[in-house]
Amino acid sequence: MSASTAPVQELTHTRVRNILISQPKPAQLTAYTELEKRFGVRIDFVPFVTVEGLTEKEYRKNRVYPNEYTAIVFTSKNAVDHFFRLCGELRIKMSEETKYFCATETIANYLQKFIMFRKRKVFNGTKSITELKAYVLRNKEEKFFLPCSDQGNPEVMQFFRDLKVPLQEAIMYRTVNTDLTDLKDIKYDIIAFFSALEIKSMFEQFPEFKQEDRRICVFGTAANKAVTDRGMTVNIQAGTPEAPSIAVALDNYLKHSNKA
Repeated sequence: MSASTAPVQELTHTRVRNILISQPKPAQLTAYTELEKRFGVRIDFVPFVTVEGLTEKEYRKNRVYPNEYTAIVFTSKNAVDHFFRLCGELRIKMSEETKYFCATETIANYLQKFIMFRKRKVFNGTKSITELKAYVLRNKEEKFFLPCSDQGNPEVMQFFRDLKVPLQEAIMYRTVNTDLTDLKDIKYDIIAFFSALEIKSMFEQFPEFKQEDRRICVFGTAANKAVTDRGMTVNIQAGTPEAPSIAVALDNYLKHSNKA
């Protein structure tokens, strides 16, 4: 990611030619494909971080077993995947009475790949586990278990502490930096980040990176803070009522920058 002396264009809508999305390329046609067609932009997908599951041997060192708990808290699809993968490798079968608390409806629906949905009790929020306060308190006698990455989940842990409900955190997967060497001399008009970890990965591999005239798009408050902590400017914010996703945020921006 080469440098130049151009200033950051915080409030302008200069025409966009290309966009870098710091995630893997979707397997199917998506809203991003529509953006390329409608606004004449090129969108590239390069994951800045990848997820690796702990091996059965690594996980056994925790000495924490899911079937000793009666309520599982899921905050991502990755957590669901690696929870059930490790249960399989450990030959653990969860009770049909197990309750599941999911941060979003999408995660709750994803559970159907792994459980007989009608036989379980599943609760979900819209955007966050914190929306399930009443349900957690109603089930405070349950033993709660939180599968997570090596980064932990301090917000959820604090939420349960505030409710005075015990929650067992268990690392089941880790995030690692993707090799971004091929990006070194490529310049994009917009770079879209989904998490603070992706920004951390970029700066660990390109410590001299400067925003210059690139526009930065982020999803959520954590990524926003990671960008501003690095002295950069967030130009496009996603994860808001007006722009609930990166694709919608880019759509809103491109309507101005690439208008005929």
